[in-house]
Amino acid sequence: MPFTRRRTLQWGALALPLCLALPAPASTEPTTAAGVKFEPTLDLGGSKLQLNGAGVRYKAVFKVYAAGLYLEKKASTPAEVYALRGPKRISVTMLRDIDSTELGKLFSRGMEDNMDKAAFSKLIPGVLRMSQIFSEHKKLMAGEQFVVDWLPGTGTQVTVKGVPQGEPFKEPEFFNALLGIWLGSQPADWKLKDALLGKE
Repeated sequence: MPFTRRRTLQWGALALPLCLALPAPASTEPTTAAGVKFEPTLDLGGSKLQLNGAGVRYKAVFKVYAAGLYLEKKASTPAEVYALRGPKRISVTMLRDIDSTELGKLFSRGMEDNMDKAAFSKLIPGVLRMSQIFSEHKKLMAGEQFVVDWLPGTGTQVTVKGVPQGEPFKEPEFFNALLGIWLGSQPADWKLKDALLGKE
C-alpha cells in the first residue's frame, strides 16, 4: 500500500520523539581556546578522560594562559568534580611569557584563598615544593605547557614542558586544593571557572 502524504507525516511525528531522545554524538573535534587546541579525550592512568571544559585566564585585558579540565565523566559543579575518584588532569598552556616564580606564588595564594587555614597549613610542605618546581624554570614562555594529573594510588604529578617534576605529591587533598585555584569560591578568573565546568 503506497504511503500517502498524511501517513508520511504520521510516521514523521512518531519518529521525532525517538530522535530527540537519542544522545548527541560526542564531538571528535578539538576545542580551541585562544588558539590552543584541547583534544576531546585522552588516556591517563589506564582510563579514558573527556574534556570537561576549556577557557582562558585573563588578567585585566591580557590573556595569560589557556586551561582545560579533563575528567572521567562530565561534571558541572566543583563538588561533582571533587567527588570523582578516577584520574583527572588540568592542562595549562601559556599565552604570554611569565616569570615562573611569580606564577608559583600566584598558585600558592590561590590555594590559600580557597581553603580554611587549618586545611591549608597541612599542605604547606607540598605548596612550598610546588613553588620551588616553578621557580626552577625561571620563565614559562608563550606556547609552553604544564599539566597537573591526579592518579589514584599514586598522587598528584606535575609535568612542565613534557618533563615530570620529581615524585608525585602523596597527599590526596593536594590535587583538589590545586583545583580550588580555578574552581574555588574565589577563583583566579570567574569566566574561566564557568568554562572549565562546561558552562561557557
